[in-house]
Amino acid sequence: MKYKRILLKLSGESLMGSQSYGISPEMLTQYAADIKNAVQQGCEVAIVIGGGNIFRGLSGAAKGMDRVQGDYMGMLATLINSMALQAELEKQGLKTELLGGLAIEPICKEMSRRRAIEALTAGKVVIIGGGTGNPFFTTDTASTLRAIEIKADVILKGTRVDGVYTADPEKDPTAKKYQHLSYSEALEKKLKIMDLTAFALAEDNDLPIYVFDMNHTGNLLKVVQGDEIGTLISK
Repeated sequence: MKYKRILLKLSGESLMGSQSYGISPEMLTQYAADIKNAVQQGCEVAIVIGGGNIFRGLSGAAKGMDRVQGDYMGMLATLINSMALQAELEKQGLKTELLGGLAIEPICKEMSRRRAIEALTAGKVVIIGGGTGNPFFTTDTASTLRAIEIKADVILKGTRVDGVYTADPEKDPTAKKYQHLSYSEALEKKLKIMDLTAFALAEDNDLPIYVFDMNHTGNLLKVVQGDEIGTLISK
């Protein structure tokens, strides 16, 4: 197994499936099954999910809402998604621990490195909602921060595209896929893999990022085992 401990970053939009809003039960089932397969092979899995399928603080601010208030609403949206995934994982027989950048009893305890690592080593899937617990930071930044805290081997960014391309492959059929990029190359080419704060944090801590298609059943296990099916960003 190539990666023993991972931080899986999922967007809130990925949970919509074919819907235009909310949470698709089919996507929850598929994701939970893939996570279960990785756990059964001995991988320690922590997860951070966005909240864009429910609410985005930035878009709320663009419409005149107070940015801080909007960001806290977005953090609560990530907890709703985290709870939904937790319920499905437990339905499929996995043990879980839900932690949050915001502590909301009785839903979740506050995120701490010790709590997260203890749960991971006990074989639980750790889901970390609530972003960083602070406004003005994205879930990209939260996922990078949490990955560093738990000493993850890699951030696995699950998307609906099988890696990073020279252009949007859904719009440009001539777009070419990168197998590997350095942090500096990704910045120079202005490839929007993560926001700049998250990216700088990953680079400073030598944390690799692997972008792959999470919507294809079985891909998570392939990546964990070392199959090169996506794009690796590292030094």
